[in-house]
Amino acid sequence: MSELTLTVMRLGFLAVLWLFVIVAVQVIRSDLFGTKVVQRAATARRGAPAAAGASGTGRQQPPQQRENRQQGQRPRRGAPTQLVVTQGSLAGTTVALQGQTITLGRAHDSTIVLDDDYASSRHARIYPDQSGQWIVEDLNSTNGTYLDRTRLTSPTPLQPGAAIRIGRTVIELRK
Repeated sequence: MSELTLTVMRLGFLAVLWLFVIVAVQVIRSDLFGTKVVQRAATARRGAPAAAGASGTGRQQPPQQRENRQQGQRPRRGAPTQLVVTQGSLAGTTVALQGQTITLGRAHDSTIVLDDDYASSRHARIYPDQSGQWIVEDLNSTNGTYLDRTRLTSPTPLQPGAAIRIGRTVIELRK
C-alpha cells in the first residue's frame, strides 16, 4: 500500500471517530438536560382562550365554536371541555378543548410537549370528528399509545375519564 493511501485511510478513520464522539456527546447532553418544555398561553390560562380571541390578539376561534356561536348554540351538554395530564412530568397541565387537533410528542411544535423517554417526536393526536366525538390516534410511534390498557392500532373514540398512556405520561379527557 502506498504512503498516500495509508494517510488518507488514517485521516478518514480519525474523522469517523470524531463524528462518533460528537454524536455521543449530543445524545448524552439531550438525556441530561431533556427537552425544553414551553408553557403555552392555552395551558397557562384556564378558560381564557375564548377571551383571547375577543381581546384582539389576532387569534380566531375554531370554526366549530364559531358556527355554534353564530347559530346561537352552546357546545354539546356533557361534552368534554379539557384535556388533563394526570401522571408524568407534566402532571396538572390542562389544555382547553376548542375543536382543534391536539398533537402529543417530543417535538417542540406539539400542542403538549412530552418530556418522556418513551414518547416519539410525533407520538399521537386527539381530534374531534364531524359529530363532535373526540378521537385518539397513534401516529406510528415506536412504543405505542394505550387507551386504558389496550394498545391503539386504529383511530379510537374517546370517552371522558378514559386514560391515554404514552410512556409514563397519562392524559384524560374531562368535562
